[in-house]
Amino acid sequence: MKHSIPVSKLGPFGRPMADAVQSCVHCGFCLPTCPTYQVLGEEMDSPRGRITLMKQVLEGTLPLEEAQPHLDACLGCLACETACPSGVQYRGLISPFRAMSEPRRDRALSDRLRRWVLLRLLPYPDRFEFAVRLGLLVRPLARFMPPSLRPMLDLLPAKMEAGGPLQERWQPPGKPRARIALLAGCAQQVLAPRINRATIAVLLANDVEVIVPRQQACCGALAWHVGAHDQAAACARQNVAVFPDDVDAILTNAAGCGSCLHEYPLILSGTTDERAAGVLAKKAVDVAEFLVRIGLKPPADTGRQITVAIQDACHLLHGQHVQSAPRAVLQSIPGVALREIADPEICCGSAGTYNLDHPGVARELGCRKAAALIASGAEVAVSGNIGCLTQLHAHLSAAGSPMRAVHTMELLADAYLQAARLSPQSRTA
Repeated sequence: MKHSIPVSKLGPFGRPMADAVQSCVHCGFCLPTCPTYQVLGEEMDSPRGRITLMKQVLEGTLPLEEAQPHLDACLGCLACETACPSGVQYRGLISPFRAMSEPRRDRALSDRLRRWVLLRLLPYPDRFEFAVRLGLLVRPLARFMPPSLRPMLDLLPAKMEAGGPLQERWQPPGKPRARIALLAGCAQQVLAPRINRATIAVLLANDVEVIVPRQQACCGALAWHVGAHDQAAACARQNVAVFPDDVDAILTNAAGCGSCLHEYPLILSGTTDERAAGVLAKKAVDVAEFLVRIGLKPPADTGRQITVAIQDACHLLHGQHVQSAPRAVLQSIPGVALREIADPEICCGSAGTYNLDHPGVARELGCRKAAALIASGAEVAVSGNIGCLTQLHAHLSAAGSPMRAVHTMELLADAYLQAARLSPQSRTA
């Protein structure tokens, strides 16, 4: 190769980056599944185009500044990995590249401000809750805010939900079939605390003991996907330290978080925590997949009928290769008629902070996803990721649709609750 990549000079990320670059044969199978290529129509905004750009930057034949706009526009949805016949591990290239290039960037003041706000608020529930409350107060004055901050206000909920910290240990009513530790998430605890409550209710209904480690941190995905490696690594080290070893699994109910946990060995590669990160990553599993694995107890039939359209969160479908489990969970609910949507492999445009960093592309993708859901004719849209749900709610509302967007565990928990209310025991009581 005329310009080989000097792996030894790339640090701990060198091998996965080099492998990803050298595995790509530029066949183009990734193009139809790449959301930014579908919207922007530029070769350099496709996975194979970005791989070429990163290769040239790493070899020193292209200035970083020329490649950066196209690399920034990548959602990191990993649909290209699913489509790739050569098995290119794109995740081993894009996030490490962003981490390596970030110290060399000269960002505009507005860009630095937005980045500071996102990385200093979103991963910390207490700070983020304060910011959301403040945002709801100032939202009527959004037109006077800097343009870079307005998309944040657009995505805020209509009002705050009652939340609060979760207790550390939950015992099921029957003999425990399993014992798990739950990753509570960061933004999710503020924007939709009901999701964790529903998840715990479902697990208890299936006789699963739940541990919620008090000192857990953000999974690190928000930082990792925008090149803030030090912050992502700090989150990973904290979670490696506080999550117990004596559990059957570490569960996530947010696709982005689960995918990030699987990348802990990469994030902490070359450190003394790398081996422990690998142990944690092997135990990490999405809650839907775990329920199917242990044998989900189906809710009793209440006679209620509902049509449900499923939206595959990218970091569940592409990042963790979980597709059948959420469908099995939904189909276990009596009365649920499941409907698929067009182009399920295409990202909704949320992707962590992407809808804040690139609101134009995110808005177009959100509109397309909302249209696909509405076209299904379903009453409810279901997803397994808080970012997707926030995006879907915003664009379904903008389209004037009455369709609700809920988490898979919310629908299942509600089915258990309705069945309990109609049980002979509850009527006797």
